[in-house]
This record gives sequence, structure tokens and C-alpha cells, in this order.
Amino acid sequence: MKKKLLAALLSGAVLVGALTGCSSSGSSNSSSNDKKTIVVGATAVPHAEILNNVVKPILKKEGYTLKVKVFTDYVTPNTALNDGDLDANYFQHVPYLNTFNKEKHMDLTYTVKVHIEPMGLYSHKIKKLSELKDGDEIAVPNDSTNESRALKLLEENGVIKLKKADLVTKLDITENKKNIKIRELDAAQLPRVLGDVTAAIINSNYAIQANLNPTKDAIVSEPKDAPYANILAVRKQDKDKPYIKALNKALTSPEVKKYINDKYKGQIVPAF
Repeated sequence: MKKKLLAALLSGAVLVGALTGCSSSGSSNSSSNDKKTIVVGATAVPHAEILNNVVKPILKKEGYTLKVKVFTDYVTPNTALNDGDLDANYFQHVPYLNTFNKEKHMDLTYTVKVHIEPMGLYSHKIKKLSELKDGDEIAVPNDSTNESRALKLLEENGVIKLKKADLVTKLDITENKKNIKIRELDAAQLPRVLGDVTAAIINSNYAIQANLNPTKDAIVSEPKDAPYANILAVRKQDKDKPYIKALNKALTSPEVKKYINDKYKGQIVPAF
């Protein structure tokens, strides 16, 4: 009789423990809707600087801890976000995100536009485009959206002519009177090859990181109203969660606008 009673008590304890465990798990899942530690992937300049120097203190006052993971390329931040290793990333513009989603079969989205980085052409060998000679080589980013931007910048400045299309590659060049060679490279490598090519068209974040001043050193650059605002990218299921809304608010705050204007002095411009 005592043994039966003991067995009954033990099985009851196990059942209560299991129910408690289920209840605890459910609570944990609901709390993830407003997690207090936010992990954001970013390229070093200016994105990580903005996050660490301005956004992090703002979020701390709201009860959130911001952790910034720095990336050196334009692919890993999106794959890491899609895999759940990041809560958001901040490094890209909308056309790049849309193309990435299509090519990689992902469904990431964005919440806010933060700043614009005009792309520019830099050179250690020429000071103006009229100095380009027959057969000179220009390096451009090798991802589809930024290569298209670079080639359109060359077309706008009379170097080449392109087929009419939203996205173009060097195969879409229809006129190239100086037989300019186009070398496609990873965007992060472009500042490092300036000694090897006649010129390179470089995204402002990598230009600034290489101590190039987009407003002073670029021979030509995109207009500051170009449609390439850098955004906060998130997973679709997370875009309305409280911690993402807190991040949105901090990234588009007056403090961030002032920091961008004061620190970068026109090299990048706020988009809000």
C-alpha cells in the first residue's frame, strides 16, 4: 500500500513538473516578442559607428541592450539575419535587398530609411574623366545592384552608353568609344585596387573606411537625392515587434540626424 501511494505521489510530481515546464516555455516564447537584447549586423563605417555611438545610448535609456556585429561584406549580414543569428541588419539599400531576396530566395523586408551614401569614382592616376585613355580599366562592385549603379554613373558622365534597363551589367554596354575595361570586384576590395586600375567606383562606406573623402576625393559622384537610402532590414515576422519599433525610433531620431551631419559633413546625408 505504501509503495502504491509513493508511486502515485511521484507520478503526480512528474506531471506537475512537466506542466510547469510547458508553462515556462510558453512564457519564454511570448517574452521574445519584446526581447531586451537586440543584435544588429552592420558594416563598420558609418553603420556600426552610428549604432554604437548614438543608437546604443538611446536604447539603453529605453531598457534595451544593443549588440553590434561588424561585417566586411554585403552577403553574410543577410544570410545571418535570415538564419536568425541577427535581429536586424543595417548596411544596404532597398534595390540591393530586393535583388538579394530574389536571387537567394529569401523574404527579408525593411522598416526605416536612415541615410544615403552617394557612390563615387576615385583614382590615384587621373584627376578628371577627360584624362581617361583608350583601354583604361575601371573597377566596379560585382553585386548586381551596385554594379548597375556604377555603370549608370559612367553613362551619366559620358564615358559609356548602356541598354535601357533597371539593372545592367558590363554586357549591356552599347557604346564604349575609349574601350574602357570594366573589372568586377567585391565592393570591399575596391579601395585596395586603386593602385592597379585607372579608377574605381566605390560605395561611400568603404571609401570613408579607406580614408577617402567622398565630397573632396571623388572625381564624380551620384547626386545626393539618388534612390539608394540605407535601411534597417528585418525578418517579416519581426517588423512590428516592440524591440524593432524601439530600434526604428532610435535610428531615425534627431540625435542620429545631428550625428550624421556633424561627423560626416555631407559625405553621407540623413534620409529622414
